[in-house]
Amino acid sequence: MPSEGPEPPVDRESPVGEPVIRGDPELTGQQPDEAVQFDPDDSESVAKAAETVASFADNTAGDADNVYVLRGAAACAALVRGEGSYKAAAERAGAGVTVAFIRKWSRVHDLPEAIRRYVARGEIAPTAAKHIARVSGTARYLLAWVALDHDLTVREIRSIASRINDGDSVAEALEAETGSRLGQLTIDLPVDAYLCLRRQASLANAEPGEFLADAIEYDDPAC
Repeated sequence: MPSEGPEPPVDRESPVGEPVIRGDPELTGQQPDEAVQFDPDDSESVAKAAETVASFADNTAGDADNVYVLRGAAACAALVRGEGSYKAAAERAGAGVTVAFIRKWSRVHDLPEAIRRYVARGEIAPTAAKHIARVSGTARYLLAWVALDHDLTVREIRSIASRINDGDSVAEALEAETGSRLGQLTIDLPVDAYLCLRRQASLANAEPGEFLADAIEYDDPAC
């Protein structure tokens, strides 16, 4: 088995409020300068964040636009940073905005970019992302990936996140809730690649999954 490399970043690496995902035209169709940016160190931007959070709190339940949701999450995170606490941020946003609301969506904004991209694509529902953000460390990645690979419901993701926070490993929580095994992945390959993989794996006396695992560079920062 290959040796494990350094852990991938499990929290947001880019500045709070910066539209890294929302400013990617391949994901959203808008240019970086068209995406709203929130600067927690600028008073006018913090005021704009407060307005955005208030509007987000009123409309998020029925809004299907994932980019809109990510903008609201960015506003929550910037408002918290600008005001100094969840409580102060909720008070600044106004009536109807709770500390719990601010905390949940700030955590979504703080998820690693690789996970946030699936939210922007619509492959991970924002309501599911809230539960993925409840766990810490590499469990965030593992929960996101199994949600995709096993087509988990939001309820299943929520239950798995709760089990993880109660002390279960991701593998234990996944098996308990769904009967699935961590690491199972179904992929589609071009016929030529499929033929080559099967042949090379056989010549190496390995199963295809084992062969691919050996080929992955675990010390690559992209991991």
